[in-house]
Amino acid sequence: MAATLSLLKLPILPPKFQQFSTKLCIPNNKIKLEKGPSNDSYNPQNLISETLQHLKSASLPLTALALPLFLDTEDALAVDGQFGILEGRSFALIHPIVMSGLFLYTLYAGYLGWQWRRVRTVQDEINELKKQVKPVAVTPDGTPPAEPPKPSPVEVKIRQLTEERKELIKGSYRDKHFNAGSILLGFGVLEAIYGGVNTWFRTGKLFPGPHLFAGAAITVLWAAAAALVPSMQKGNETARSLHIALNALNVILFIWQIPTGIDIVFKVFEFTKWP
Repeated sequence: MAATLSLLKLPILPPKFQQFSTKLCIPNNKIKLEKGPSNDSYNPQNLISETLQHLKSASLPLTALALPLFLDTEDALAVDGQFGILEGRSFALIHPIVMSGLFLYTLYAGYLGWQWRRVRTVQDEINELKKQVKPVAVTPDGTPPAEPPKPSPVEVKIRQLTEERKELIKGSYRDKHFNAGSILLGFGVLEAIYGGVNTWFRTGKLFPGPHLFAGAAITVLWAAAAALVPSMQKGNETARSLHIALNALNVILFIWQIPTGIDIVFKVFEFTKWP
């Protein structure tokens, strides 16, 4: 089947392939001369059999010859086909789809980070409340009273916060946040670079503007926030506050970048075709 499709497309081959393809085509008159003056050499059935035999023998080179034709998708390209299907709509839509997922994943990573921070802050609240608890009154001989006093509002709050902290610890938010941040950093940087490269594939240049600059800033913020992790693990509160501030700015830029990204998607559908 590959050989048949190759023969169908041979007339539109580029010049460098036409020279090679002519070597594969054997004229009928040469077949007849090679077969000699046999009476049945002109039999249509024999000619069909001989043609099929030549096609079988040439199937491998014809298949190799047809491969560039299947990859030749100029109708689906935005420029001139220099990079093949990489200039098509399918590859152009990878960036907006992945970045949409990364935006939602950024919000999820932020939620995990907030929950892990809550584990630490709850313990600080408990420690402060314990300082407000009044000591239990005892009798002159040092024994507690017969009826224990009712818990004060402060003690009730301490119990509530203690239960809340236990539940937060069970969620393993520290490890989940670290893993989510690592995935976000890796895929985010990769996809940010791919977006610019794909634009160059399709247009032959980049377009300086809000979307490009905001994307570059988001990538830098991802890297800067990740660089603070070692200091955060050592208990540096300044590094933790800066980490939160950088990621909050990252989310703001991400949201601000969405309208320009949608405009670019419309242009992709306008100037490209499938695949």
